[in-house]
Amino acid sequence: MSLVASHRNRDLAVLEQLSVGSDALGSTVAGGSPIRGAVVLPTCNRFEVYLEAEDVDAARAAVIDQIERTSSLDRETIEAALATYEGDDAIQHLLSVTSGLESMVVGEREISGQVRRAHIDAQAGQHLSPLLDRLFQSALRTSRAVASSTGLGTSGRSVVSVAFDLADATVEWTGANAVVIGTGALAETGVGSLLARGVHVTGVFSPSGRGEEFATRHGLAALDQAGLRTALAEADLVLACSGGESIVLTPAIVAAARAETETPLTIIDLALHRDVAPGVAQMRGVTVVDLESVGAHAPDESVGSIEAARAIVAHAVARFGDGESARTLDPAVVALREHVFGLLEREVARIRPGAGASEVDVARADETEQALRRFARTLLHTPTVRAREHAQAGETDRYLGAIRALYGIDVAVPDDACPAPEMGDGITIDLPAHVSQD
Repeated sequence: MSLVASHRNRDLAVLEQLSVGSDALGSTVAGGSPIRGAVVLPTCNRFEVYLEAEDVDAARAAVIDQIERTSSLDRETIEAALATYEGDDAIQHLLSVTSGLESMVVGEREISGQVRRAHIDAQAGQHLSPLLDRLFQSALRTSRAVASSTGLGTSGRSVVSVAFDLADATVEWTGANAVVIGTGALAETGVGSLLARGVHVTGVFSPSGRGEEFATRHGLAALDQAGLRTALAEADLVLACSGGESIVLTPAIVAAARAETETPLTIIDLALHRDVAPGVAQMRGVTVVDLESVGAHAPDESVGSIEAARAIVAHAVARFGDGESARTLDPAVVALREHVFGLLEREVARIRPGAGASEVDVARADETEQALRRFARTLLHTPTVRAREHAQAGETDRYLGAIRALYGIDVAVPDDACPAPEMGDGITIDLPAHVSQD
């Protein structure tokens, strides 16, 4: 199961508060009944918790209890913010997220690094169950299949690149001095993009204390608090993306650091829990580009690329199934699941409201999506049961004939058409004709 709040249907300020205490959330709630494992995924525009649990309602309550203790949100707000996904829906959501299909900038690649880090952190914290381990490995494999088999994300557009494009109006990139706050996936991408634009990165500051390792890896100076203020005095640009739980740049800090200069300063704040206090944007000579700005200017990906990516995700969900029993599922059932999931994802994509939609429209779309997912689960239940009954009765050919007649699904197809080796075993997906499967 998963508990999900994202930029699609929640205010970023709410996401920011949900993420408070996220570092300790997994280890706090996992380790016994009702939760056997937990992975927490807080990024710049989403907050998600993946759980292996015996009791969905009890697990949800345990997570909400902990968030209520560590954040400033009241219980009613937390309850309303977190949507619950179970079974195939939770699997589909994680695979779509990791593949960039649910991102503010569709197709961006930073998210796969953030998912990988969440997986590693859960493993290091010893609250990663075997089932969640297998799920996250599948999500990362699916992301690689999407990246290599479709055109999604090939434009190189990302949260970082869109933010940098917005900063073009106030930054002369070549020769500019930049300071980086944070050491995560966004910081990794950001440093590379800054260097490619001819920017001199003077140093990195990490509220979490990871600055030394990151600085050594990139040949940068690791900054402490005093060093940060010194670097700010000469900076033309700040990339802030630490995702920590405290404000790093306040109006007082920025004013003190910039007291001797009138050079304009552009700050790009991509942290979910903001690194930059709201008052900084009102300071003279300071321009702040934030996640709201990025969301409003995010470019669209091609319909063909998105459809191809969703087909790969639907295939991976069908192959994963609901635990170890998925390894023994009849290929016809897998093909049928894939067929239904593919149709489901196309309908879900069609009903989702665009950026800036009203709360009423978002809520209506959420209700419709949940109804469609319930319908898909109901639709698949009986064929799955009948497949096993026919197999036990030695009537496999009869079942396969019915699948072909009713749905036009041909189970016996070449496995080299699959988008990735682990999705094989005689099942394929239909990618649009213009999309390479190499």
